[in-house]
Amino acid sequence: MEIKTAVFAGSFVSQAQFPKDHLPEIALVGRSNVGKSSLINCLANRKALAKTSSRPGKTRTLNFYKVNNKFYFVDLPGYGFARVSKQQKEKWGKMIEDYLQKRNNLVGVIMIVDIRHLPSEDDILMYEWLKYYGIKTAVVATKADKISRGKQLKNFEEIKKALGFHRDDYGAIVSSTSRQGKNELLKIIEKLLET
Repeated sequence: MEIKTAVFAGSFVSQAQFPKDHLPEIALVGRSNVGKSSLINCLANRKALAKTSSRPGKTRTLNFYKVNNKFYFVDLPGYGFARVSKQQKEKWGKMIEDYLQKRNNLVGVIMIVDIRHLPSEDDILMYEWLKYYGIKTAVVATKADKISRGKQLKNFEEIKKALGFHRDDYGAIVSSTSRQGKNELLKIIEKLLET
């Protein structure tokens, strides 16, 4: 698969606002500041399609990106961000849960984890939740450029073990900076779209 066009389609907070063109959607989930927006930019070959920030909690809405006029990437707010109120966390949690549970166009989720760290409690809960609802998932370990190749494989195996990785799910090691693993992830996205 090659991404030739990618455009920002809008930021939304409820089902009533979502695009109505019935195209398939692939959601990106992960902790705050794990690199969801950077990954979208990498896959789309665009530097600033998805706004990135070194400040966690930047994404506060569901951001839709139309790709090749055939599907959407949906960038969800990061979870586990400590510097927001409990009320705000609950609001984001409800918004994310409603989307993942009720959106018929959703064909798969790219769950992003930082390859340098074991999954957080929130990561494990998210993965278990996705499996409970039978959502096809690709676990993608980002920031691979920050550690050696040898350590990448070891860390990724530990991450998958900690999550209780299902063998029917997909996995990839990626760096948005060096583009390592980009083509492999595009192939996984193609498979998610076929289901």
